[in-house]
Amino acid sequence: MRSIKPRYLRRRAFPRYVSTSVSAQPQITPITSLLIANRGEIALRINQTAKRLGIQTTTLYTDPDASSQHAACSPHSIGLGAANGYLDGERIVKLAKQHGIQALHPGYGFLSENSAFARRCEEEGIVFVGPPAQAMADMGDKARSKEIMTKAGVPCVPGYHGSEQGELELLNHAKEIRFPVLLKSVKGGGGKGMRIVMEEGEFLQQLKSARAEARASFGEGGEVMLVEKYIIRPRHVEVQVFADKHGNCVALGERDCSVQRRHQKILEESPAPNLDDVTRLDLWDKARTAALAVGYVGAGTVEFILDKDSGEFFFMEMNTRLQVEHPVSEMVTGTDLVEWQFRVAAGEKLPLTQKEIMERIAERGAAIEARIYAESPEKGFLPDSGKLVHLTTPKPNEDVRIDAGFVEGDTVTEAYDGMIAKLIVRGDDRETAIRKMELALQSYEVVGLSTNIEFLKRLCKSPAFIEGDVETGFIEKWKTELFDPIVVKPEVYVQAALGISASSPASVERPHGGPLGFGHNGGERTFFFKSLDALNEKEGEVVEVSIIQKDNQLFDAKITRNGEEIQTMENIVSSPISSSGKATLTTFFPGMRIDTTVVQDPNNDHKITVFQRGGKTELSLVSPTWYEKALGLKEVTASVVAPMPCKILKNEVKEGDKVVKGTPLVVIESMKMETVIRSPQDGVIKRLAHKEGDKCKAGTVLVVFEENTDAE
Repeated sequence: MRSIKPRYLRRRAFPRYVSTSVSAQPQITPITSLLIANRGEIALRINQTAKRLGIQTTTLYTDPDASSQHAACSPHSIGLGAANGYLDGERIVKLAKQHGIQALHPGYGFLSENSAFARRCEEEGIVFVGPPAQAMADMGDKARSKEIMTKAGVPCVPGYHGSEQGELELLNHAKEIRFPVLLKSVKGGGGKGMRIVMEEGEFLQQLKSARAEARASFGEGGEVMLVEKYIIRPRHVEVQVFADKHGNCVALGERDCSVQRRHQKILEESPAPNLDDVTRLDLWDKARTAALAVGYVGAGTVEFILDKDSGEFFFMEMNTRLQVEHPVSEMVTGTDLVEWQFRVAAGEKLPLTQKEIMERIAERGAAIEARIYAESPEKGFLPDSGKLVHLTTPKPNEDVRIDAGFVEGDTVTEAYDGMIAKLIVRGDDRETAIRKMELALQSYEVVGLSTNIEFLKRLCKSPAFIEGDVETGFIEKWKTELFDPIVVKPEVYVQAALGISASSPASVERPHGGPLGFGHNGGERTFFFKSLDALNEKEGEVVEVSIIQKDNQLFDAKITRNGEEIQTMENIVSSPISSSGKATLTTFFPGMRIDTTVVQDPNNDHKITVFQRGGKTELSLVSPTWYEKALGLKEVTASVVAPMPCKILKNEVKEGDKVVKGTPLVVIESMKMETVIRSPQDGVIKRLAHKEGDKCKAGTVLVVFEENTDAE
């Protein structure tokens, strides 16, 4: 992780005193330690700045996080036990008191926007590095916040924010607003408990689903819903605000977070593209008005919906905490916002004026953040989990920053959000920043779980994104382009074969004495690969590759694909270096040099991952047909399995039902997200392996089909 240098402050010692109250001349209390009540990359991020400022830190961890990077980053770390321990506010407050820790930073998520938790910290004399509990309560209740904003003259989206919460009552309010409408929890955030309802007939089903997800994410009270008019072509534009205890409030620019999936951001940038200065400054002004209306102190983000058709914008909500995407604002303002949080909590005035911030933004160009998730975009952004058996990252520098909570060898657990890292880049202008982002993404190599990195690369190449033509429905609008089929080039298969040849000796024998991976001639080895990439236009195709070694580091290769002529490559010069299931190759093909990394997954030695020319290809090393017949092997295709550890929420079909490809089969919950498992084929349901409420491991059979039966 790159060190964040305090380029914006005069060199001076960090004050020895911190205030717990808001006043013109705040009383000060000595600060000696900080409890970081969070996990992952944000815990590491806070720890970095705190240590630079001479603050002793203590971290927390749960059983799934016992070996995590954030647990190890401080010599003082306290175990919380079960996975939900980060939500046990009363216990965390008691631990802070028990260990004599005087300040607490909540990070984001978990208890960061829990006003009761902030109030308990205040009551116990613990400095809560965040806004006052009352301001948090006012803005944390989505209905209450809209009342306050309306009175303050900040425009709000038309909708119902009241106490009538019966299903039919909410339906009637939705009819009055007119469909389409947006359902979201009053305690909502991060897309949890949020649903778009396009027509009346689907309202009640979507309401039940939103409430279930909100309760799981936010606990009691999460099921209370807002109903708002859904804007057809919205942009999500938010303003980073910061206020001190002296009545000062500034905006540190705006961020466009329109590119989303599952109502969660995956790309954020500042400044927002294609936004005129009049609208931009109006957004800043309204955001400051919103913060001052509730006596806000500290870092906050005021979120707006901007209607692309009318140009109007409306207040959506205020996040009373540091945002996941705060590094974007740091890059365009040259600031460390965590340090600002500490200084404001200490009673200092804001380090910069609004004029100074505007000057910095004008000088520092544009910044973009990409969230790197454990998920499979090609499968509907299905979450994933697992061990990072191989991890290579871009090299950080002044304009390339990585905030990560994991290193190679760590396990990304299904118990929490699947974000692996944040990649942030800065350029002198937006076009440069996009190019830098694409180049940095090409340096990533991840094996052990699925990620969205290849999808992020395609986003960076999208003409609509490059032009700044963004909206919250961007991915759906451009899905044909973003999920366009790919062609695996023959050089990928050759490099895979050369890499495996270097990693596994040719003397290895398989059952029945059959030598898998080489022929009768000791100088020739033959491999059979099947592409695992869901976007491969020939997905499932078996490609035969023969490698003939002619001399030291000199090879010929033959590639055989179904229905195509055999392709021959002669006099290939390659120097593979192999170690622990990984091979790096520099290979000179006729007319070109290609550098490649080939990784065999230690948990599945038939799975091969090839990184080449900034791209990733996943292959399966398969047995030749004669080998399968000799052993009587048969691929299991008559069932659907759990893609990750999960809980069964609902079976959508019954035994005996005829289904077609794409039919919803089972609704599961993992990483606090609901996912619909759909049928991969036409068929008849023979058996449902689990009932609602069951917990399943990854790979567990969920649905079994009748064999040799076609659905009508």
